[in-house]
Amino acid sequence: MDRVRGEAGVTVGVIDIGTNTVLLLVARIDAGGALTPLLYEQRIPRLGRGVDATRNIAPAAMARVIAVLKEYAALAAPHDPAAMAVCGTSAVRDASNREAFASEIFEQTGYRLEVLSGDEEAYWTYRGAVSGIPGADRVTVVDIGGGSTEIITGSRAGIDRRISLPLGSVRLTERFFRHDPPVPAELEAAAQFTDGELERASGFPYGGSTLVGVAGTATSLAILARGLKRFNIADVTNTPLARGSVEDLFTRLSNMSSAEILGLSPVMEGRSDVITAGALVARALMTRFGFDVMSVSERGVRYGIAIREAERLSR
Repeated sequence: MDRVRGEAGVTVGVIDIGTNTVLLLVARIDAGGALTPLLYEQRIPRLGRGVDATRNIAPAAMARVIAVLKEYAALAAPHDPAAMAVCGTSAVRDASNREAFASEIFEQTGYRLEVLSGDEEAYWTYRGAVSGIPGADRVTVVDIGGGSTEIITGSRAGIDRRISLPLGSVRLTERFFRHDPPVPAELEAAAQFTDGELERASGFPYGGSTLVGVAGTATSLAILARGLKRFNIADVTNTPLARGSVEDLFTRLSNMSSAEILGLSPVMEGRSDVITAGALVARALMTRFGFDVMSVSERGVRYGIAIREAERLSR
C-alpha cells in the first residue's frame, strides 16, 4: 500500500527497462524534493536485440529481463519502497509484442509495466538530470540510449523543447555495422543517418545552455576518457568531456574490435560492441549544435520517474 510522504520524505524504487540495460534505482526524496540514491544497480540483458529489424522482443530476451526483475525485487525489498515503478523505453515502444511482454512480467513478478512514450521519456529524463545540477541556469540534456536519443532544452523553470529520436547505440550498430570494427562505408552510412535525424532538433534554443549527457553512452565515454576500470557514480558525475576528447574517442574506438574495446575496461562488458555507435552520436550532436563540452551525469529517466512517484505520493 502506498504511504503518503511525511516530513522525513519517502523511499521509492524505479526499474528502467532500456534497449541495452535494465537499471534499478531506490531513492529517498525528502520533503523539499531533494533526491538521495540508496541503491543503484545495472544489468545488461539487451532486451532490444533484433527489435529494430523484427519489431518483436525475442522470448530469450524477455526471459533475461524477467530474471533481472526478480533479482531487483529481492534487492529493493529491504528498503521497503512506498512505490515501485517499472518503465519500458525505446525497445518496448517499438515491439509489436509489448503487451505479451507486459503480461509475462506481471505474471512472473507482479510488476505492472509502464511503457513511456518518447515525449514522456524526454520529459522525465530532463527532470531527473536537473535534479543533480545545482547551479546551471539553462540546460540541454541528452540521453543517448540503446534505441533512442532524447534531446531536451530548458531551464530550472521548465522545459522549452524536447524530442525523442530513433538514434541509439544498439539500433545504429545493428542497422549499419556488419564488420567488427566497422568499415569506413558503414561508419559513413551511420553518420549520414545520424545527421538526418539530428536535423529534426536543429531549431532548439541551445545558446547559452550547459550540455549534460546522461546514462549509458555518456558515462561509458567518461569511463574510457579517464581510464577507469570500474563504475562508481562519484567517479563519473560531472566529468567534463571536451568535444575534442569525444572526437578522439570515436576515432580510436572506430578502429578497434569489440574485444579490444572490452580490454580497455571491464566496465565495457555488454557495451563494447555498441559504444562506437554511441560515440558517433555524441560527436555528431556536439559538432552540429556547437557544444564544446558535455558534462556527464548518471541521472537519467529513472531519477525523473522517482521524483514523479514521490510527487504522486505527496498528493
